Amino acid sequence: MSLRSRRHPRDERGITTAEYAVGTAAGAGLAGLLYKLLTGGFGDQLLKTLFDHVLGLLGIG
Repeated sequence: MSLRSRRHPRDERGITTAEYAVGTAAGAGLAGLLYKLLTGGFGDQLLKTLFDHVLGLLGIG
């Protein structure tokens, strides 16, 4: 271990630029996928089924 590393230990609490880039790309990809699913026919049917189920649980529908 060098003298420098003993005097100034690395602070690894934050994330690096590469991790920001990977996280941003993953988030954008997931958002795009969800948008595509929910704006298509599958999304319409999924939301209708979910809404009907919730209304049934509440005793309204």
